[in-house]
Amino acid sequence: MKMTKFAAVAAAAITVASPVLAELVFPSLSYRTGAYAAGGIPFADGYADYFTLVNERDGGIGGVMTKVVECETGYNTEKGVECYESTKGMGALVYQPLSTGMTYQLIPKAAVDGIPIHTMGYGRTAAANGKVFNNVFNYPDNYWNGASAVVNHMLELNDGDIKGKSLALVYHNSAYGKEPIRTLEILSEKHGFKLTLLPVDHPGQEQKSQWLQIRREKPDYVTMYGWGVMNPTAIQEAANIRFPMENFIGIWWSGSENDVKPVGAAANGYKAVSFHSTGSDFPVYDDLKKYVVDAGKAAGAGDQLGTVVYNRGLYAAMLAVEAVKVAQSIHGVKDITSVMMRDGMEALVINEEIMTAQGMPNFGPTFTVTCENHGGPGTVGVLQWDATAETWNMISDYKPTDSEVINALIEEDSMKYAAENNIELGCK
Repeated sequence: MKMTKFAAVAAAAITVASPVLAELVFPSLSYRTGAYAAGGIPFADGYADYFTLVNERDGGIGGVMTKVVECETGYNTEKGVECYESTKGMGALVYQPLSTGMTYQLIPKAAVDGIPIHTMGYGRTAAANGKVFNNVFNYPDNYWNGASAVVNHMLELNDGDIKGKSLALVYHNSAYGKEPIRTLEILSEKHGFKLTLLPVDHPGQEQKSQWLQIRREKPDYVTMYGWGVMNPTAIQEAANIRFPMENFIGIWWSGSENDVKPVGAAANGYKAVSFHSTGSDFPVYDDLKKYVVDAGKAAGAGDQLGTVVYNRGLYAAMLAVEAVKVAQSIHGVKDITSVMMRDGMEALVINEEIMTAQGMPNFGPTFTVTCENHGGPGTVGVLQWDATAETWNMISDYKPTDSEVINALIEEDSMKYAAENNIELGCK
C-alpha cells in the first residue's frame, strides 16, 4: 500500500510558500537497555552514524537528507511491534528489527503496509524466497548459511571427513536459537557426525548443566547461537572445563568483543563465522572521524567504532543507502516511498567497486539480489579471537555454503508458509 509521506498545506496569508524539506526516514528498533544492550548499542550507533555521515559529507542521498528515528524496544517483541506501529506512518522506508522474534511478528504487518524489512543474518531464513516474501530481505547471509559454514569449517579441519565426529549446539531457547536446528540435523545425516542440542533459557546466565553435559560427553566441536550475556557466560564455562577454544565456533551474533573480552586470556582462539569485516582499518573511518565523531554528531559515546557489531550496523546502513540510490534511479525520483525502496532492494547489486567507493573495500561479500533470491550469495568467512592483541582476525575468505541443502529447506518452508497464508506466488 502506497503511503503518502507529506501533505501540502495552503496558507491564504502567504503568497510564496517555502519548500517542504523532504527526508528519507529510517526507523531504528534499538535496544540500549536490558540483557542484550551490549549488542544493541553498537549496532544502533553504527547504523545511525553512517546516515549522519551521508548527510554531513554527501548532503544526503541524491540531495535528500536522511533521518534516523530511534525507538527503544529493550529486545522485547511486544515493544518492538509497538515501535513499528508508532513509526511506520513517519515515512518509514525500511525496518531492521535486529530480533528474530520481532521479525516473525512484523513480516505479515509489513506485507500489508508495503514496507520492506531487512533482516541481515537473522529472522525467518525462508524469507530468502522473494516470490513468497515480497517485502522481506535477508541478504547477504542467513542463519542456515551460518550453520553450514560451521560444518564446512569442521570439514576443512578434518580433510573433508567428519564421519564419527560430534557437534554440540548451545542455543538461545527462542525462535532465533532454534533456527539452525533442522539444517544441522540434515547436515549431520549428510556428513555422518553426531549432533547434540543444548537449549539455554533467557537471558542465558545459567548454563552449568549444559556444560557439565559437554564435559561428560566430550563433543569434538561446539557451536553457539547466543546473544547478549549468554555468550561470555558460555565462553567462560567452556574455559572452566578446558574445552579447546579453537573448536568452539559461534554464529555471528556470538562473535563480538563483548563476548570474549570478559573472559580474558582464556577466550584466546575462540572462533565465529561472519559476513563482514572487523576493525577500523577502512577509509570510511577517516570520514566518520572528520564528519561525525570530531563534529560531535556521533550517536553514542564514540567508543564502539571498529567493533564487530558497530561495523554490522554500519554495513546495514550502507546497504540501505545503496538500495535508496537504486530505487531513485529506477523510479526517477529522489524522495522515494517504501514501495520504491522495496524495488531498490530487490535490484540491489553490491560489488567491490561500490564498496570501495564508500570507503569499505572488501568489507563484505559481493552479491546481487533478485526476486527469486532475497538472501544473497550465502558466502561466509571465519573469524578468530586473539586475546593478546584483543582483535578479531579473519582466517578465511568468504566461502560458499551448502546451497543444495539450504535451498531445499528454504523452498519447503516458504511454500508451507505460502499455503498457510494463501499467498499468491510471484514477483512485484
